[in-house]
Amino acid sequence: MIGRLSGVLLGKAPPQVLIDVAGVGYEVDVPMSTFYDLPSAGERVVLLTHMVVREDAQLLYGFLSEGERAAFRELIRISGIGPRMALAVLSGLSVADLAQAITLQESGRLVKVPGIGKKTAERLLLELKGKFGPTLEGVGSGVPTVDHAGDILRALLSLGYSEREATIAAKQLPPDANVSDGIKQALKLLARN
Repeated sequence: MIGRLSGVLLGKAPPQVLIDVAGVGYEVDVPMSTFYDLPSAGERVVLLTHMVVREDAQLLYGFLSEGERAAFRELIRISGIGPRMALAVLSGLSVADLAQAITLQESGRLVKVPGIGKKTAERLLLELKGKFGPTLEGVGSGVPTVDHAGDILRALLSLGYSEREATIAAKQLPPDANVSDGIKQALKLLARN
């Protein structure tokens, strides 16, 4: 299997890039998060890859970070989620945002990704819960990662605060805050604004 490519970036046509590795051109599909961070054509690039071998094709998917590749691999393990859908998820959400949506069980963020409906989003949240551990980047994004974070956020939303206000307040809470203390602290923070 091909796990990494290092070569010269020959061309970019979303979502595919062409990389020259010692005279061999590899076509690699990448999420838009990787695509936007690629250097200009003619410059050197290193991509971590995931290879999919099918009866009719051998496909390469590339990522600039290990976190993106690990998230991609977790997504394609879910029944009904293929590589194209996994790329769409990673194009619509950063790994940190995806991990936070899973931790807080926010299906609304996933529904915003083209091709993902409410049922698919809920299934993704259910199947990925607990699988985005410390090995994936962005999990420690400032929001308490214990299940209390979701309860605190839902409580603030039910009190009429916007998702933005509630998320900002939740990010300022200590990671070990329990639900009742977290809600009280968040309300104090929101009252100051």
